[in-house]
Amino acid sequence: MCEVLTIPRSSYYHSFKKTVSKREQENQKLTKEIQRIHLKSRERYGAPKIHKTLVNNGCYLSLKRVQRLMKRAGIRSITKKKYRPYLPKEKAVQLNNLLKRDFSTQTIQLQSIVASAIKLLKRLRIK
Repeated sequence: MCEVLTIPRSSYYHSFKKTVSKREQENQKLTKEIQRIHLKSRERYGAPKIHKTLVNNGCYLSLKRVQRLMKRAGIRSITKKKYRPYLPKEKAVQLNNLLKRDFSTQTIQLQSIVASAIKLLKRLRIK
């Protein structure tokens, strides 16, 4: 079989003795810890909060490593979609002004001019 695949016989037999690396063992332990924290938070914590919890527990690792392990394990936090207002299909109907209220901006400008003039007069009298 080695001759057909053109690989050395030692490489073939070496693949049987393959063990899990130290880094991979550590990643597996961290993944279990991340899953525990994630379930404890009722699947609400994302990578930043899980990272902060791990650091507080004395496990020092980077945020990117937590993100990578979460992605590999398929762990995601529950997120809400942001509200996006939609435009109604029907146009707003303008009703008659039964109370005869004035909604124009001209009267508001006039009132603010009068108010500022009164304040100015009061200041001049005080001096």
